[in-house]
Amino acid sequence: MRTAAVAVLAYFSVTTTLPAQEFDVNEGQLLDVYPGEAYSPYAGRSFPEHPLWGDTHLHTGQSMDAGGFGARLTQEQAWRFARGEEITASSGQPVRLYRPLDWLVITEHSDGMGLIADILEASPGVTKYEQGRKWSEGYRAGGQEAVAATIDLITQFSQGNVDPDLFAQYQPGARRFASIWSDNVKTADAFNEPGRFTALIGFEWTSLDKGNNLHRNVIFRDGAERAGQVVPFTMTPPFGSSDPLDLYKWMQAYEDKTNGAVLALAHNGNLSNGVMFPVDTQFTGKAIDKDYVEQRAKWEPLYEITQIKGDGEAHPFLSPNDEFADYYNWDAGNLDLSVAKTDDMLAGEYAREALKNGFLLEEKFGTNPYKFGFSGATDSHTGLATFEEENFFGKHTGYEPSPDRLTHPFVKTENGELFAWQMVSSGVTGVWARENTRESLFDAMQRKEVYATTGPRMMVRLFGGWDFTDQDMETRNPALLGYRKGVPMGGDLMPKPEEAEAPAFMVYALRDAVGANLDRIQIVKGWMDADGNTQEKVYDVAWSDSREPGTDGKVPAVGNTVDVQNASWTNSIGASELATVWTDPDFDPGQRAFYYARVLEIPTPPWYVYDAFRYGVDIPEGAPTSQQERAYTSPIWYTPGT
Repeated sequence: MRTAAVAVLAYFSVTTTLPAQEFDVNEGQLLDVYPGEAYSPYAGRSFPEHPLWGDTHLHTGQSMDAGGFGARLTQEQAWRFARGEEITASSGQPVRLYRPLDWLVITEHSDGMGLIADILEASPGVTKYEQGRKWSEGYRAGGQEAVAATIDLITQFSQGNVDPDLFAQYQPGARRFASIWSDNVKTADAFNEPGRFTALIGFEWTSLDKGNNLHRNVIFRDGAERAGQVVPFTMTPPFGSSDPLDLYKWMQAYEDKTNGAVLALAHNGNLSNGVMFPVDTQFTGKAIDKDYVEQRAKWEPLYEITQIKGDGEAHPFLSPNDEFADYYNWDAGNLDLSVAKTDDMLAGEYAREALKNGFLLEEKFGTNPYKFGFSGATDSHTGLATFEEENFFGKHTGYEPSPDRLTHPFVKTENGELFAWQMVSSGVTGVWARENTRESLFDAMQRKEVYATTGPRMMVRLFGGWDFTDQDMETRNPALLGYRKGVPMGGDLMPKPEEAEAPAFMVYALRDAVGANLDRIQIVKGWMDADGNTQEKVYDVAWSDSREPGTDGKVPAVGNTVDVQNASWTNSIGASELATVWTDPDFDPGQRAFYYARVLEIPTPPWYVYDAFRYGVDIPEGAPTSQQERAYTSPIWYTPGT
């Protein structure tokens, strides 16, 4: 191998007419980049070449809340839209993605499959019950009566007050339930085109504890042949349970029965009122134990860190020194705003705090239950996986584009209010998979080689190792060295070599080709100190426009080119790409740590600024007129002694 590389170098030295001193090439570096197996550095390459973009969380009119709010799109239409076709939205408007997705998971709510359709049709099996008759009359009346009926249905479900005899018709064991699931998995198979578009089978386990969100999306590696052998797990007794431990048992039973594979990802801990990431006690009152941490670590490799119902990375109360920790925090209360939020709940709700608390649980039980990667999703209840600011179709059909969608609150109770403009046009997941197939995408999710963005399709690479150098970033193919010398996002650092002083991280970001320039790359570090306390720090590691850090070590703001009146911006600031090799200056080899990259764009207009421009309406009071969209890579972990 070495001889071949030297021979190539000798060939260039003989045939060129340039002086030898102008070939300032380090032979060792050449051997790293071009191992000599072939002239082409890409020959035989087996690692992922580019991210594949998709949404892990979408509902159609089949889900009872989506259908109740007016969604009429079918799964077939949702698949067609995701792969790039133009369709007509439930509100009657033509809609199309600027660029198709590479993959999608449709995750209908597991509970109540078929209920909304029968309510809309005033089926005798529904209207013979008082609740069903009231809901059916409200839906059929339309307008605000339909909205009130939907809110009542959701409230009664979240509080566990739906008539059990009525609901039993739409639960496991019922023919209607089984038939709908069978149709769903067959439809997914029909739209699955390996190599071109992947239709992943999934559902949403809609666990609620008195309105506190514990939802998980369940994603199958398999097709209809295996997934069709079971029906989704629900939260409603006697067939289901709201306890995640029971979901894990169902997942194990599925794998045992079919020899298939399945994973789960939680979302919206910000609406759980502190119960999403427990440290001492589960929401059931049972103490956290070894079984809990092991099961959660086994079945939940990902967490949905950003979506339409608020960003879930960090909160200013928990991270007061992080000036970017305030990206659309939904922190008024739980999912249905039946209970107001208090500050003591926040530590059990956000991803960064969970990653840190995972060290405490690992120290106690030997397993870290919160060692997850990051995904992003829409959670749209319209059948439309839209996440671009200028193409935002809301969370449900009542908030599809219209001149008045900014004039009324999204949710309002005596405990708080969420304004329409607080819906986040987020997010999307980039998966570093080797090919666009169910198997390859699932395997990448399982190993956490994924990252989330709030919408832009920026390319982000993160590698961790012990001997990366600045020279490694000079190649236009950093992944060649990244995989060879380190581990990618989602991985564990290799054992520390005796001579190494601190880990180094190679991070690279390329802006979305049709999006905004980049402001900066940050590395977020969390660790457990010698006293058993968790700590965090955010480092600016690469930035644009030759700015200089202040005395506090922080890089000044990049500036703002947003033209609010015309809903536009210019890329006259920022950079099209940023890259660096960063070495942890505060490394302690005896402390557990994680590292992830956060990439920030320059300011751009939020979706409601486009609404104001297109409809000639006012921007709501208090709504920011610019935002900095971002990407979050899955972390890389360091464990002493490994």
